[in-house]
Amino acid sequence: MSRPRLLDLFSCAGGAAMGYHRAGFAVDGVDIADRPNYPFPQYRGDALERLAALIASGEIERYAFVHASPPCQGKCALTVGTNQSQGWGGTHKDLVAPIRELLDCSGLPYVIEQPIGRAQIRKHLVLCGEMFGLGVIRHRNFEVGGWTTTQPAHVPHRGRVRGYRHGRYFDGPYVAPYGCGGGKATVPEMQSAMGITWTDVREELTEAIPPAYTEWIGRQFLTAGDVSGAVAA
Repeated sequence: MSRPRLLDLFSCAGGAAMGYHRAGFAVDGVDIADRPNYPFPQYRGDALERLAALIASGEIERYAFVHASPPCQGKCALTVGTNQSQGWGGTHKDLVAPIRELLDCSGLPYVIEQPIGRAQIRKHLVLCGEMFGLGVIRHRNFEVGGWTTTQPAHVPHRGRVRGYRHGRYFDGPYVAPYGCGGGKATVPEMQSAMGITWTDVREELTEAIPPAYTEWIGRQFLTAGDVSGAVAA
């Protein structure tokens, strides 16, 4: 059966991509770094430049949907306080506005993903690991463009994230899939908690979106009706 094609910008190792694939899309990734663990076809290069080129050439019409996860280090809650206190963050660019402008020019429906923080994203959706029975909380904001969906109910957390906080150790049903030490998750724990098996690179797991999030988004889009992009076997 043919699948609508999805363009995955800033694709990293494919957490988002795998969810869309499970929902029913054929996925093409774009990332500026070499990502040999990415499980689908991937173009290596600047995501904004690639999107602009696809729009200019008309090749964007091959796609039915676009997902974008621009770099978040400058504005996410985990780093913004540390950046400010240490005088860091000057080299991190907020790419939400420029990617939104291009996505609007594309005429395609899309989502833009960012962690909880200060990025100027329209928070149409907030998803959490507990909504999908995962071993991480990992809240993520999603801006929706060119289509609509509803916010699912937030499920109360069952306890704390395991690890040290201000010198005190807490146990809990969730692991912290970032950093090292202090009770943070091991690589196998991160893989299990997020449902990611195709990479064991800590950096990639730290940045990943659990596939359950984008599988839910993809199914919402596909069941909403009109899917007019090109298809792939």
